[in-house]
Amino acid sequence: MIFAKEVIVPTNSNATMNSSERHRKLKEIFPGAIGALDGTLVHAVVPADQQTRYRGRGKDECFQNVLGICDFDMMFTFVWAGWEDKYYLCDAAYTNTHGFMTPYRNTRYWLADYRRRRPLTKEEKFNHAHAQLRNVIERAYSVLKARFPILKRMTPFPFSVQRDIVVACFAVHNFIRKCDIHDELFMAFEENNAQPQGGQNDGENVHDMEWGSQGNEYMDNLRDQIANQLG
Repeated sequence: MIFAKEVIVPTNSNATMNSSERHRKLKEIFPGAIGALDGTLVHAVVPADQQTRYRGRGKDECFQNVLGICDFDMMFTFVWAGWEDKYYLCDAAYTNTHGFMTPYRNTRYWLADYRRRRPLTKEEKFNHAHAQLRNVIERAYSVLKARFPILKRMTPFPFSVQRDIVVACFAVHNFIRKCDIHDELFMAFEENNAQPQGGQNDGENVHDMEWGSQGNEYMDNLRDQIANQLG
């Protein structure tokens, strides 16, 4: 776990090691964005008398709920820094409030929705740009789970060990990325290559964070300001 603490650290820069021209243009649209946030499910083996708390929605198996935050170079940070006027890009499962910017609801969002018809309204243009940039968290999870099959089928270790395995997998992921190791999985999920299927996450539990009406109004106004610039 000492190794994990060394390589899973807060974002301290907006710079990325592997940014393309298209990625830089997307970052210009969201100048305050410092990363992307999403949850995922990791398979877990727990005693029978504790399984109710770990049941996946609509499934008979047990899972750990994992909340991840990564920067735009697919490096996991796991940190809510709370800096003034900074925010994470989140999907519609979260509340659009101070520190978290979500897409417009009841408006096309997932990248697959735009394959046959380009964005028309300012809200659709915002959602499309938001989805393109936030997609980094889904690609990061895709690399992580492709590299470590144990996250899809956990071994029945004590649950504390299972938690450590999850953290260790994230740490190795970051180490490979940080050392700029020539890696086929990262190459497969780079921005201009393969994308996660469907754009959805694993069906994890939805968390709706409430931070007060003032924070909601602030982020609603900021979102509208960005959308107006795109319109």
